[in-house]
Amino acid sequence: MNEIIFLIEDAPEGGFIARALDVSIFTEADDINDLHHKVRDAVDCHFEPSSKPKIIRLHFVREEVIAA
Repeated sequence: MNEIIFLIEDAPEGGFIARALDVSIFTEADDINDLHHKVRDAVDCHFEPSSKPKIIRLHFVREEVIAA
């Protein structure tokens, strides 16, 4: 695996929720700097050094509701 993708959503109580696609990794963070640190740490914990992805891609998803 060369790349891992995380979907990043706003947490209801503030901060961010990060979920990896194709692998079972989940983490939460209070701000963007904390998010970067926690996602890297989660990837390091999940993979052996020889199989760790070289790229971590963060895909921010924002839900917006408007009146019809």
